[in-house]
Amino acid sequence: MNKSNNASNTVNIITLGCSKNVVDSENLIGHLDYNNIRVTDNITEADTVIINTCGFIGPAKEESIGVIIEASELKKAGKIGKLIVTGCLTERYSASMQPQLQYVDHFFGVTAFEQILKAIKPDAVFQEHSHNKRLTPPHYSYVKISEGCNHECSFCAIPLIRGKHVSRTIESIEDEMKEMVQTGVKEFNIIAQDTTYYGRDLTGKAQLPELLDRISDIDGVNWIRLHYAYPTAFPLEALDIMNRKSNICKYIDIPLQHFSDKILKSMKRGTSADYIEKLLGTIREKIDNVAIRSTFIVGYPGETKQDFDILYKFIERQELDRVGVFPYSHEDGTSAFSMIDTVTKKEKERRNEELMLLQQDISLKHNTKKIGSTLAVLIDRFEDGSYIGRTQHDAPDVDNLVYFKSDTQHQPGDFVNVLIDRAEEYDIFGTKI
Repeated sequence: MNKSNNASNTVNIITLGCSKNVVDSENLIGHLDYNNIRVTDNITEADTVIINTCGFIGPAKEESIGVIIEASELKKAGKIGKLIVTGCLTERYSASMQPQLQYVDHFFGVTAFEQILKAIKPDAVFQEHSHNKRLTPPHYSYVKISEGCNHECSFCAIPLIRGKHVSRTIESIEDEMKEMVQTGVKEFNIIAQDTTYYGRDLTGKAQLPELLDRISDIDGVNWIRLHYAYPTAFPLEALDIMNRKSNICKYIDIPLQHFSDKILKSMKRGTSADYIEKLLGTIREKIDNVAIRSTFIVGYPGETKQDFDILYKFIERQELDRVGVFPYSHEDGTSAFSMIDTVTKKEKERRNEELMLLQQDISLKHNTKKIGSTLAVLIDRFEDGSYIGRTQHDAPDVDNLVYFKSDTQHQPGDFVNVLIDRAEEYDIFGTKI
């Protein structure tokens, strides 16, 4: 049955990309709910499909285009009434995309909630409010504390997409988290393009320490986890608060990107190998039992074998707890785009694999040390006869998992103590005690 282009009573939202996009989709759902527009997880039930795209790197763009084409086929067949594309990809490329994607009804940029709402329901009322429906499981959520970025990293298109850094007020974040606690959220993942810059645009100084201090005092907040902490000008006072507050996870996600001074300078990271080494030492000194996660880029223009070896030896020496590696993606509009992409795709992939194999061994070493210890685990789900959860050192979707057996019945969101008796490269196993 063909669906009219005016039939927009039910909406399906497809969210691609990072956790920051998840929050944007959640906010959009809040606006739809406020106007009594039903949201469905089943695309075949939807009158309108909204695709929230990612445009950060080449593979993400390709995935987004692929999903748009698939949805366009549904529109062509009359199975959906409207097709709306929004997010990072359209923020940058909507003008060039429109002639090629004729079955898309509307292209909108990031956070264009009001325009999207009006495109679905012209008489809809737009009212700013915190999102009241989550796309994550009920027991954890992402809290975006700011938008945009003031850094000018040579490889990154985020400032072109999201604009300058704009912080939310501490009060608005507190209100949102208090509301979430009432709905059963126990773990709060603090995100932004750059969490360590938080508050500088409001007060002229880093407010991350104050934010962590205040939100950790909210009743019912069990875990707070800090993501995307830019290393330059890291507010060291935050480390003392993280160590002191028992409900702040001893975990920092700090994207370092490289360790060769030559590459760091070309990347415009505003840091150096010496600074990074000292910062990691300070973090480990100030926070007991801390887990450090980082990401790195290989194959950046001009990265020689010597530069890669410097990075390899750094990761080998530091034995970071969690590591992600990405082959360099040549992004138009960035300052690195004018540089010659000197490393072949095959070599980028080889370096990527080499680092990930190194980190696999490091991760197994860390996990093996946990055998015989008892760890607090937050349960995410039950699957194939085992409960699956995470420790305070493991963020959703990207880090290690804990598999365990229990004679007692549990629910997602429960905290249990697990005795670890076996370890693999990225998972640990045990029994609830």
